[in-house]
Amino acid sequence: MKAIYSALLALALTAPAVATATDYAVQPAASTLGFTGTFQGAGFSGTFGKWTAAIRYDAAHLGASKFDVTVDLASAKTGDKDRDTALPGTDFFNVAKFPQAHFVTTGFRQSGAQVLADGNLTLHGVTKPVTLTVTFKPQGAGAVLDVAGSLKRLDFGVGGGDYADTSVIAADVKVTAHLQLVAK
Repeated sequence: MKAIYSALLALALTAPAVATATDYAVQPAASTLGFTGTFQGAGFSGTFGKWTAAIRYDAAHLGASKFDVTVDLASAKTGDKDRDTALPGTDFFNVAKFPQAHFVTTGFRQSGAQVLADGNLTLHGVTKPVTLTVTFKPQGAGAVLDVAGSLKRLDFGVGGGDYADTSVIAADVKVTAHLQLVAK
């Protein structure tokens, strides 16, 4: 028995450490989740005021990382009264039927110096793959996480009907997040 115990102890001491990703809590007051688009040739930007994010990240072992983000679509604000009134309605987000958007990663990969997060976005009842670029900067007991990606709004049925004309409202919408994180 003593020989088995000694062998297990020796194995444990010589085995490489198992990589574990860190779970992070988002600091909402210092974080933003936003979007930009174009209306009649002029750019506009907006933010979502209510959302949650479960973040697990390990830059050295991307396979252990995961993002799971849920967005309250009724919290979208652009600073334009007409646009802010229209976004929750049936022509755009239709929050009465689809109150939330949800993004969850399916994997991470290195592309040159850039880290990419592949995942599925469910918006307006439609689920499609979306890829985000990831910039992760450790800071003390936390980190700063910046992500960016682009999606085609009509792929998700957002702004269809009279608003499907991409010469009025551009097809591409850029999504960005700047998250201040603290390790749990």
